Amino acid sequence: MNIWEQQARNRRNTVLLVVLFVAVLAAVGYAADWYLGTGDFPLLTSLALVLATGQALVGYFAGDKIALALSKARPVTGQSLKERQLLNVTEEMVIAAGIPMPKLYVIPDPDLNAFATGRSPRNASVAVTQGLLDTLSRDELQAVVAHEIGHIRNYDIRLMTLVAILLGTILIVADMLRRALFWGAGRRDRRGEANLVLLLVWLAVAVLAPLAAYLIAMAVSRQREYYADATSAELTRNPEALIRALQRIAAAIHPTTAIPQSLAHMCIEDPRGRPINERSGFWSELFATHPPLHKRIEALRRMAYLHTP
Repeated sequence: MNIWEQQARNRRNTVLLVVLFVAVLAAVGYAADWYLGTGDFPLLTSLALVLATGQALVGYFAGDKIALALSKARPVTGQSLKERQLLNVTEEMVIAAGIPMPKLYVIPDPDLNAFATGRSPRNASVAVTQGLLDTLSRDELQAVVAHEIGHIRNYDIRLMTLVAILLGTILIVADMLRRALFWGAGRRDRRGEANLVLLLVWLAVAVLAPLAAYLIAMAVSRQREYYADATSAELTRNPEALIRALQRIAAAIHPTTAIPQSLAHMCIEDPRGRPINERSGFWSELFATHPPLHKRIEALRRMAYLHTP
């Protein structure tokens, strides 16, 4: 798949994600109206549609600002040598990628991590932790920045930012569903067996919706990381630099506490450093935010013809 096909697919997936999100919340609202008997006017359906549309718009236009605020990121000023180095390598990578210069931020955290956010290459931001700046060499920093530039160029940032916002909304709605079920429990006899079936379906949605949303977010993240690694190798012509950077990130023992877990799928590596991300197998990888680092490193070694049997 070439870069244009990848971008087109990401745009289609973004539209599909928003449409499905609005449709699911509208269906949940309709079920709530039916179950609670709110009258002829579909009050809860309307509220669910307004909430879904509002959150989708917030995610599209302000999702990047929310992500940066949650991680306590501050703009790069270029006052230190490391920040000037970050500006320099980013300028080199955007020239190679053919995209505008993103806004740069530093996250006050000693761990090694980074993420990109925004709705398009013209409205993009890259944030790196202070630990990443202080630890990596120039080539390694360039490789990590190229990885994030890959997310920007491929329009991964729009999809991943929306996933983060919509995931949070689904968690809120699921909690509201559980509370509404408790509040309307005394009305279950109103519609007999049909109402009992709806109650069971609604309960399943309230319990399973957050899990399904989480699994979707994790799948989106895993799929994008391999491609961003390949883009880094393409832009830098130096896959060994990203291999060394990933090895340093893997060796870090402290979690990235400044980045909330809700943004984990946007980062170059899970901010909590959970062991599940390094396990292989269907069930382990199903719940992981990122592919195992050793698999990503092995793929990069193959690109550089460094693979040893």
